[in-house]
Amino acid sequence: MTGRSGRAAEPGTRAGVDAATAAVPGRPAVRVGGFSGVWRPRLVTVTLVGAALVVLVAAVNIGRGDFPIPIGDVLAALAGGGDRAQRFIVLQLRLPRTLTGLLVGAALGLSGALTQSVTRNPLASPDLLGVMAGASTTAVAVIALGGGGGVAVGLMASLGVPLAALLGGVLAAVVVYGLAYRRGVQSDRLVLVGVGVNAVAVGITSWLLVVANINQATQATVWLTGSLNSSGWAQVLPVGVALVVLVPTALLLAFGLGALQLGDDTASGLGVRVNRSRVALGLVGLVLAAVATASAGPIGFVALVVPQVCQRLVRTATPPLLASAVYGALLTVAADLIARTALPRELPVGIVTAVLGTPYLLYLLGRRNRSSNTVE
Repeated sequence: MTGRSGRAAEPGTRAGVDAATAAVPGRPAVRVGGFSGVWRPRLVTVTLVGAALVVLVAAVNIGRGDFPIPIGDVLAALAGGGDRAQRFIVLQLRLPRTLTGLLVGAALGLSGALTQSVTRNPLASPDLLGVMAGASTTAVAVIALGGGGGVAVGLMASLGVPLAALLGGVLAAVVVYGLAYRRGVQSDRLVLVGVGVNAVAVGITSWLLVVANINQATQATVWLTGSLNSSGWAQVLPVGVALVVLVPTALLLAFGLGALQLGDDTASGLGVRVNRSRVALGLVGLVLAAVATASAGPIGFVALVVPQVCQRLVRTATPPLLASAVYGALLTVAADLIARTALPRELPVGIVTAVLGTPYLLYLLGRRNRSSNTVE
């Protein structure tokens, strides 16, 4: 590639960067300080439309209840207007639940996008890699055994169910990466180890439900379905802090994601530290899933389905991170709205996301099988 003088432009020079940018028609570069990227109008449009839908669906969800409030009054109350009764209902009674669903959905969507990008597998998600199952096991242990399960369970019980679930999810993530690490983390090995850890955690959870008394087993089963019932500001704060810290971290680490899709050898040749990038991105994604599970229980299929849908909407090589977070929030809040209003009796939000996500999982499995048959 040559500059204006006719001489070859060095890859690391400003002329080389300009020449490389000019060689990609329709993809103008955007530079902010020392960072540069590609302007993708479709990605920006899809993300902004999703954000607008999140605001609309959240307002509808907040307005529905025994005391219905119009969308305009909900938005006015959120902005500090409206009468005193409406502000109390919106801000104190209903906003924490919707905000918890929004933040949990965003964390799960981003977690799924990171996990699928790192493993290069559209079927990989925290649902299947043991993180949610690990969080569920420790939470059920605290609920079912309480102080009668030995010193370890007693210590977890003193922390409470959310913190116990968080510790269980983080521990499961560390175990998965520890067992999968052999002079680096290979995608296939990570998925296989994650599925194995998931199976062990599910088995332990089933045993805990058997040995618990009927009241504790019922309480644990409700938690295992994933629910936003009784969500308050105590659930909003942890996942909100996690997103504030981990979203910028994920976006900074994501500069190497494009190179990772080209294979380990090519990424290494481009200067990407493959193992360090894969471990860091994977752990950020799994910790996000653990925090989300600790706040609302294991809400399934959000982390699996949303990144794939966003990837097809945006038409990128990897699931888009911010769009996945936005549409994860949209799916979770919309599922909560359906769970509260579709039937005479309220359902846990995890049941609705499972009903919506299962057909898409079957579609992905069928698509992969057709691809394998074509290759053969």
